[in-house]
Amino acid sequence: MSPSVRPRSRKRGGRAVVVVSRFNEDVTRRLLDGAVRALERSGWPAARVDIIWVPGAFELPLAVDRALATGRYRLGVALGAVIRGETPHFEYVASAAAQGLQEASVRSGVPVGFGVLTCDTEEQALARAGGDAGNKGVEAAESAVEMVRVLDTLADGAEA
Repeated sequence: MSPSVRPRSRKRGGRAVVVVSRFNEDVTRRLLDGAVRALERSGWPAARVDIIWVPGAFELPLAVDRALATGRYRLGVALGAVIRGETPHFEYVASAAAQGLQEASVRSGVPVGFGVLTCDTEEQALARAGGDAGNKGVEAAESAVEMVRVLDTLADGAEA
């Protein structure tokens, strides 16, 4: 069995960017609240978190890509809600958002937490935005923070 690399870095500093879709704002605002709380708990106070609103989930990748290209951010979080009942092109929007965000992260080398919900109903989305199913905004922010630590550990010459 190969040794595993455990993230040990606790470096602080840098800024975070959260890009949020306005479409389905009842849902995305809750995701945003959760993400900001999670970032604050992880060492990114609100003063170091920039929030950018975009029209919809399809626009998230471009805004994230351009924000990360500035070199100002150590992490990004993308938040949106694509609900099948409200758009006939659900699969295209969801797929384009996921692929574009992943490409922006890899291209920039900056972790991007993926908090784009893909649900059949608004009720399902609300349940995942602070309801019975937790808050996926929290999870997206926590994932991005963990990846910052992993990348810092690797850059520091990680030991198993």
